[in-house]
This record gives sequence, structure tokens and C-alpha cells, in this order.
Amino acid sequence: MFIGEYQHNLDSKGRLAIPAKFRDRLIGGAIITRGLDHCLFVFTLKEWEVLAQKLIALPLAQSNSRAFVRLMLAGAMDVEIDKQGRILTPDYLRKYAGLKKQVAIAGLYNRIEIWDSEKWQDYKNKTEGSSDEIAEKLGELGI
Repeated sequence: MFIGEYQHNLDSKGRLAIPAKFRDRLIGGAIITRGLDHCLFVFTLKEWEVLAQKLIALPLAQSNSRAFVRLMLAGAMDVEIDKQGRILTPDYLRKYAGLKKQVAIAGLYNRIEIWDSEKWQDYKNKTEGSSDEIAEKLGELGI
């Protein structure tokens, strides 16, 4: 499981150090892709397969389904952790997420999210400011 929040820097080649406690789960490879809210998602190969199967089962005739599948699958790339515990983030994904030098890495149980640090802080401030409203809406869903 991935949990916690970390700050790291991208190097000039787009390599990003993965937090040490996450690395063991990513040995053998991982998938990085466009995420929601203009962050990047990183999945283990096992979790990616589960998600990919759900995505390809979406109705092809619905434009929203096609768009979401394209967002997730066409943007995906295999990555491997190097000996220093880094992954190479492709240029097109760095541009999509607006990644600069400082990056926030958030563990969200079955995936890792990679954010530009400033965008992550803005997102957190906004979400934390409306946490009561969010909790109330989730309560309506039985959570």
C-alpha cells in the first residue's frame, strides 16, 4: 500500500526519486500515466492491469468513455526504477502535469500521485478548506 506525502526534486533529465518505502512495490516495473486534476498516476503492474481491464470494458459508443480511456491508456508508459531509486518521467507527462523542479509525491493506497509542489499545495488548501462539505457529501453516500 502507498500512503504518505513526500517532497522531491526532478533532475534536469526528468528523473524523480521515488520514496524509499514505495520502491519495493515498484520493483519489476510500473506504469505512469496522466492522472486527474493534472497530476500523474503511478500504478504497480498488478494495479494497472486491474484498471486497464475496467477501462477497456467501458462502452465504446459513449464519447465520455472513449475520452477517458484515451486519457489514461494513450498517455501511459512503462517505467522502471533505476539503481538510485528513480523513475524517468516522460516529457509529455511532465508538461501535462506542469511539473517544475519541486514535486510532491502522494501515496493513495493503490497508486502514487505526482504533482507540481505548488499545485499540490493549492489543491490541499482548497480541499482542506472544504473538508466539512466533502465529509457531508460522502456521508450521504454512506461513507
